[in-house]
Amino acid sequence: MNADLSRRHPAGREEDSLPLPFAERELPAGRHQFHKERLMAQIHEDLRAADAGGTTGTVRPVRKARRRPFLNRAFLVPAAAFALAGAIAAGFLTYVDQGGADGTGSTIATGPAMTTRIGAADDGKGTPQLLDRISLAAASVGGGSKVRADQFIYIGSKTATTYVKSSGNKNTLVSEELHMRHQWNSPDGLDGWLIEPGNTGPKGVTLGGKNEKGETPTPYLNAPSYNYLAGLPTDPDVLLKKIYEETRGMGRGPDQEAFTTIGDLLRSSLPPAELTVALYKAAAKIPGVVVVDDAVDAAGRHGLAVARLDEQSGQREEWIFDRQTLTYLGERTVQVRGEAGEGGLIKPGTVVFTTAVMTRTVVDRMKEIPASAG
Repeated sequence: MNADLSRRHPAGREEDSLPLPFAERELPAGRHQFHKERLMAQIHEDLRAADAGGTTGTVRPVRKARRRPFLNRAFLVPAAAFALAGAIAAGFLTYVDQGGADGTGSTIATGPAMTTRIGAADDGKGTPQLLDRISLAAASVGGGSKVRADQFIYIGSKTATTYVKSSGNKNTLVSEELHMRHQWNSPDGLDGWLIEPGNTGPKGVTLGGKNEKGETPTPYLNAPSYNYLAGLPTDPDVLLKKIYEETRGMGRGPDQEAFTTIGDLLRSSLPPAELTVALYKAAAKIPGVVVVDDAVDAAGRHGLAVARLDEQSGQREEWIFDRQTLTYLGERTVQVRGEAGEGGLIKPGTVVFTTAVMTRTVVDRMKEIPASAG
């Protein structure tokens, strides 16, 4: 499945790589398919290591996640994985360039928590016009040729999250290192691979195979394949109706879940050009969607943002676009109102999630990294 690969997740591992801990919070409905796949990979690796006489990790329960009871299983997290590099960041999201496995340099976010200036949101009246301009820009780029069955969708992105780690009675706010993620998916969604330095080990983990019931997964809205996306309606009204119907009862309200679902599709897949245009036009019809004057993606690129505030959590999801070309850059989630997390450690200005899409293209082979990916 081409599940969402850019949110906080339990790490699968290969050989002696050390995964990062799972977030201590409930997950939006659209994130669970990926978590399930990664947990399966984690369990398989742990069982393999145990059979080979490998090191035993510390058992740590996973907090509940709606709609995916499988996630309640415990998984192994070595204690050493909790060690994260970083210095105090004051007031703004800052970056340090360090050499790393993801290219000529590994740009990491610093601090016990990533922080940023909270951009100012408008009253929403200008949102439809901006999204119309964004859709026109997307249409002018085009979707390229049809993806062959033997090719793969490649997405290279920089990403990081901030979360609360609980140990005994102590809660600590922790930021991942900003790192590169390389993801491949076959057009039918049945084969895939993920290489995420620091999380999966140098060889990565498979995203293919059967689910925990031994069944071949069927693509759906929150875990789509390229072929599935190609079959979605491109009439914005029909598409939005389908999104509302298929996500009913998920997330924190129908409007927020619809916005999140569209954001996942824009960020974590390669929708055909006609569908991309329809997704932007559909988003313009969701109540509460606004324009934010300034936002910065995980690569440090500033732009305008189309955003929606989750009234329950106080967190605002922001889709970031280049000011001149209106090209999609990435997405981030910022705590803008109140406090969140265990003990209210996530304060306003905390970047809970950040990503920057660096390369999105079609390649001929699994694990082929385009030169443009750096």
